[in-house]
Amino acid sequence: MKKLFKIPLYLIIILIAIFIIYLIAMMVTDYKPKEIETVEIENNSSEKIEKDKKYSITTMNIGYGGLDQGQDFFMDGGRGSRSISLEKTKENINNIFSSIVNKNPHFIFLQEVDKKSTRSFKFNEYEFIKDGLKEYASTFATNYKVFWVPLPLLKPHGTVNSGIANFSIYNIEKSTRYQFAGEEDKWPKYLAMLDRCFLENRLRLSNGKELILINAHLSAYDKNGQARLMQMDYLKNHVEKEYEKGNYVLVGGDFNNVMPGSDLKKFNGSKHKPEWLQYMPEELIPKNFKVAIDKNIPTNRDVNIPYTEGENFVSIIDGFIVSPNIDVISVSTEDMQFKYSDHNPVTMDFILR
Repeated sequence: MKKLFKIPLYLIIILIAIFIIYLIAMMVTDYKPKEIETVEIENNSSEKIEKDKKYSITTMNIGYGGLDQGQDFFMDGGRGSRSISLEKTKENINNIFSSIVNKNPHFIFLQEVDKKSTRSFKFNEYEFIKDGLKEYASTFATNYKVFWVPLPLLKPHGTVNSGIANFSIYNIEKSTRYQFAGEEDKWPKYLAMLDRCFLENRLRLSNGKELILINAHLSAYDKNGQARLMQMDYLKNHVEKEYEKGNYVLVGGDFNNVMPGSDLKKFNGSKHKPEWLQYMPEELIPKNFKVAIDKNIPTNRDVNIPYTEGENFVSIIDGFIVSPNIDVISVSTEDMQFKYSDHNPVTMDFILR
């Protein structure tokens, strides 16, 4: 009996030891970026942007090629974390890439772009996209770099190296990564969470002013949206200072908040919104700035279950916020039925005045 008792005791000790070693490894390898970091500009263009011309920009969270319509996600109440195979992941990324290229935008903002992560079968998505956009200057900011995410148990997230990427037909004078304050969760959970940031590209016009392009990806799993409030406040203060200098400011991306001006009931009727989804406070939109969204098509679906039209809760959380000296000509969301990602791409035409 004593020997039988010792077996589970040894097992418990081994499991505790493994957990302690894992925590130490996570702390030692924890990604700790500075608040402000200069980002490398690759394949920079020499062509300068000008005022009074029409430009276009597309933003999309590509879901690392792993959140196609057949998938759910463990953080949202599902059980999965990736597509069914490397081939399917590549198919998702290739179709997303083709859709964006067909729009022929001057600027592209992407979120959840992986670099050889376990969840995307070690496929370097950033290199694939960058190689296909040979006419574009490119910049990349890491916002998720983790040694090992052990969940879900059967097919874990594993090693993650991911971030946000900006692409520009025009010359980028400077690119900077800005770290958002606040953690999405408490220790030790935050060790496996994203380090949220925004990626800013500065483009100089011949009149001496600058176009400030900001790709933002806000928190999603912070309790009651408290981290998102801090992030929006930080962003507001930053862009207001740039506008006061006389610059043009364009913020786009995945805000993980219900965008002002959108109507959840339009798409969902009486369904209850997911707990993670919060409303963006209008007081955190800089004064006289415009929120640019397509009110008729959702940009995001809840991934608690695989996608079936009419079953999943959908919302508009992707779009743009622009300064008063930018005229918004049009905004359109492509209804991809969430076939390749849990987001739809949003494109805006605009003019600098």
